[in-house]
Amino acid sequence: MSLVNYEKFILDLVKPLVAYPDEVVVKTFSEDSNLVALQVMVNEKDLGRVIGKKGRVANAIRTIAFACAARDGKKIEISIDSY
Repeated sequence: MSLVNYEKFILDLVKPLVAYPDEVVVKTFSEDSNLVALQVMVNEKDLGRVIGKKGRVANAIRTIAFACAARDGKKIEISIDSY
């Protein structure tokens, strides 16, 4: 199995959704043998676009990332915030 760069993967998922793609930052907070915790930072004006109505877009991003991480036998946690 090939290991995935989760920061780049999430960045590639989020950038097309926002109006300010240059301001999107993805950071890895912790990475254990089976858990990866990421934080997505977007412009304050883009927060609604990334979360979506009733959190549907954020849940879709998390579902895609969860499926990708499951291939490597890991779990992934994603928090979305603005700055």
